[in-house]
Order: sequence, then C-alpha cells, then structure tokens
Amino acid sequence: MVTTSRSSGLPRAVRCALVLLGTALLGGCPSLPHKEPPRVYQNENFQADETFSRLFDAPAANTCEAARRALLSQGYVLAMTKPDALQATKNFQPEGSVHVQISFNVMCLPEGRAGQISTAYVNAIQDRYTVKKSSNSASLGVSAIGSLSIPLSSNEESLIKVGSETIPAGPFYDRFFVLMGRYLREQSQIE
Repeated sequence: MVTTSRSSGLPRAVRCALVLLGTALLGGCPSLPHKEPPRVYQNENFQADETFSRLFDAPAANTCEAARRALLSQGYVLAMTKPDALQATKNFQPEGSVHVQISFNVMCLPEGRAGQISTAYVNAIQDRYTVKKSSNSASLGVSAIGSLSIPLSSNEESLIKVGSETIPAGPFYDRFFVLMGRYLREQSQIE
C-alpha cells in the first residue's frame, strides 16, 4: 500500500489531475487534437483556363522587350534582364506600418519552328511586410564617481515579412498582357 503525505495541502484527486496534466504536456499532448497546417497544393487544379501565359505574334526577344517596357511604364524597377527573361519589383505602402512588394517574373519562349510567335509566362509574387519597433537600452556605469548609471536607449524599426503569395491568375495579368500587346504593336509600327 502506498501512503501519501498530506503536507502539500491538496486533495489527492487534484494532485493526480496535476500529475496527469503534466505528463500529457510533457508527452507532446497526443490525446489533445491539433490543427494540421493547410495543404494549399490540394487546391492546385492545373486548369487550362487559369493560365499565367499568353501567346504573342512576335519573336521571344520582342515579347520580352514589350514586357520590359510595360513594367517600366508602371514604375517597376528592373532587377534582372535577359533577352528571354526579366524580373522587376515595385513597392507600395497601403497603410502606415504595412509595406507590400510585388515581384514580377517574365519568361518568353519561342513557339513553332520559325520562332516568329512566342509565349510569355508571367507570375507575380506579393510579399507583405510590417514595421516592428524595438527598443534597446543600456546603462553606463562610471566607477570613479560611484554607482552613477546613465540610461542609453535607442529605438529601431525594421520590416518583418508577414506573408507571401503568388497573385492568382485573372484580371491582374490580363491588364498586364493587354499593355504588353500595345507595346508590341508600337514596336511593329516602328520596324
């Protein structure tokens, strides 16, 4: 027979419950339900009508040049340019402590044997940031004078990424492809 001490002042049932609770917490809470992270890939349908591409009646280099001009005309900053690919970014501040950056990626590939038509593959990623304020403080002790401490403090702000997502296919890309088409038409009139 096991005897217990009554020195803790807690009833035996409460002590047993605390021991079981502690064991469950240490054991990773296998008996408690936990939420699985969302599996976003299950919503990926790979449907032909939801494309991030458009076919253009121009060589790949001309198509990417039109994309470059379209992005520059809207205030994007080019990060990388090649004859058949480019990357560009643009920053926004919709609220005081919220910053958003859109990164565009464009790849232009020739279609057919003559290479006189091409497909532009485009995706844009939206990164969301928030301002995090931190305060650093320190004391300066001067031993010759005694225990004099002068507080030194500084406030720093930094941007912390809080989200990132690919902008879904739809009107955003349609507007971009229409602007690309306009620049392609202007290029063909000059040549």
